[in-house]
Amino acid sequence: MVSGTPRLRLSVPWPSVPAMAKTTRASYRCSECGWETAKWVGRCGECQVWGSVVETAAAPAGRTAAGPTTTPAVPIGQVAVGEAAFRSSGVPELDRVLGGGLVPGAVVLLAGEPGVGKSTLLLEVAAQTARHRHRTLYVSGEESASQVRLRADRTGAVQDELFLAAETDLGAVLTHIEEVRPTLLVVDSVQTIGAAGVEGVPGGVTQVKEVAAALVRMAKTRNITTVLVGHVTKDGSIAGPRVLEHLVDVVLGFEGDRNSRFRMVRALKNRFGPIDEVGCFDLGPDGITGVADPTGLFVETHVSQVPGTCVAVTMEGRRPLLAEVQALVTTSAQERPRRTTSGLDSARMAMVLAVLQSHCRIPVGTRDIFASTVGGAKLSEPAADLAMAVALTSAATGTATPRGVVAMGEIGLAGELRKVRDLPQRLAEAARLGFTVAVVPADRGLDAPRTTPRERNVDGLRVFELADVYSALEFLRITNRQQV
Repeated sequence: MVSGTPRLRLSVPWPSVPAMAKTTRASYRCSECGWETAKWVGRCGECQVWGSVVETAAAPAGRTAAGPTTTPAVPIGQVAVGEAAFRSSGVPELDRVLGGGLVPGAVVLLAGEPGVGKSTLLLEVAAQTARHRHRTLYVSGEESASQVRLRADRTGAVQDELFLAAETDLGAVLTHIEEVRPTLLVVDSVQTIGAAGVEGVPGGVTQVKEVAAALVRMAKTRNITTVLVGHVTKDGSIAGPRVLEHLVDVVLGFEGDRNSRFRMVRALKNRFGPIDEVGCFDLGPDGITGVADPTGLFVETHVSQVPGTCVAVTMEGRRPLLAEVQALVTTSAQERPRRTTSGLDSARMAMVLAVLQSHCRIPVGTRDIFASTVGGAKLSEPAADLAMAVALTSAATGTATPRGVVAMGEIGLAGELRKVRDLPQRLAEAARLGFTVAVVPADRGLDAPRTTPRERNVDGLRVFELADVYSALEFLRITNRQQV
């Protein structure tokens, strides 16, 4: 360009470009757990399942206009609470977990492993409800009506007010509800019911959301108590989207060992009661029955004193349970000694062994150690640390634990004993069952740790407070010689 030459300007304006419409971007969702991602991947990043990520078009954003209301808003003090009163399910142990019973219009999700007894328990609840002249509808999506009838004959659950339907279509289920008009609805299970016109297969994320939302709407509008059976994954969590747990009012977990008849129902979420409560059941060939006092299932009666045993008091919800810890310490024939646990936390046992080796000079580092609980009990709380330490020391030294002794307390890495929650309830339960001596952590706020125990009496139970695990083990060896 020559210097001084003016720059040319275009007099023709640029054509105006119309604004492009906002397009919806497609996303990808896992059909197993609901995990979403912006691009397709072959393996889900949440549940690690191959080939479960599919494309789903995002719904265009829109505006929702105001619509009519079902009921006018009133001051909260004028809301009647009589319609939401608890009604007994007929199973006292289940009422204990629910906080008093079933609430009209509430939706309960009961989840557990296959074969644990979910259908048997709910069939018993349905039969008890029908026995009190409350119409009940049991919808089975996994079994035929004749199969459910066979179970009802075996458990004595045949009632005139108990209606049974085998359906896997949501529309058919809603029709049954309209015709029967039940007080209690049981759906076994929510993963087997499919909704027509909704993408995915029954049990998928979208299907479970639609089915659960439809049943929740029906329960709230018709004031029907609804119980949904849910499946669990291999790691024990509830299968399906997480929104399923948010939609329902109560989430219950059904736990149990296949090798034992003992079952436990634990509240994981409860809008009408506590979430730290458990119910105990016995699953037998004639059905399922509640166990009001399950302590005897977890404590073994020995004819003579046996080394390697100690009784702990654990809290299952707000219920104290006594469980026996057993240990076996043998000479190891391998370079790396074995550490085997059953019903105990292996990480906590490793910590207790380290404390015993370091602070108590108990020779357990190069020996095979086996530790378990009686009756399939599972002890995971830190309060069982002291009982575990007493059992391991007793097995390692060949000295039997004195009769009538219970031990409870958390062990720190420095060897100190830390207090546990609900100690009065634990001591009262041990005294009720006839134990005479309890070893518990000392109250470190009163004075400095002492080598001599502080003694007090609780309902005939002699309670000895000690500051550290070494003092507790020394005290038990002394009481063993003196035969307290």
